[in-house]
Amino acid sequence: MADPKLTIIATKGTLDWAYPPFILASTAAALGMEVCVFFTFYGLKLLLKDTSSLKVTPMGNPGMPMKMPFGPKWLQKVDFGPKVPNLMWSVPFMDDFATSMMKKTIKNCGVATIDELRDLCKEAEVKMLACQMTVELFGFNQDEFIDGVDFVGAATYFDESSTATQSLYI
Repeated sequence: MADPKLTIIATKGTLDWAYPPFILASTAAALGMEVCVFFTFYGLKLLLKDTSSLKVTPMGNPGMPMKMPFGPKWLQKVDFGPKVPNLMWSVPFMDDFATSMMKKTIKNCGVATIDELRDLCKEAEVKMLACQMTVELFGFNQDEFIDGVDFVGAATYFDESSTATQSLYI
């Protein structure tokens, strides 16, 4: 049987979508798997040194729960997501509001930050591959990215995934 290996393609660059690739990668590495994550298109934002621009938007995301991270316990249990019309989320600064509420909830629940999860992945020797074509397409400079990122073409991902026992697209 082949040694366990996980490959992940990360294409989304929002705060809420930053968690799945890093949680899965760090968990797989902790379980002894070899792990490779290929970041492309908007997923490249997850590898930037400065992650402060990562936001979450409830617009068009009906599955996103919207609970208050403060106030009395009864209020914190109310899911406002289905109660707020989608039109409301198009009001200026609502993404900023939703992002600040999500960050507060993350902190209140003791969930690691994106930077902490990335550091866990680096410590666990998760290979983090940035799609060179997309880096160029979006006009990024390689010095904008965290240390330890390899800038590669799609063929490198296919080479990595050819020996994977599991592959995920996130």
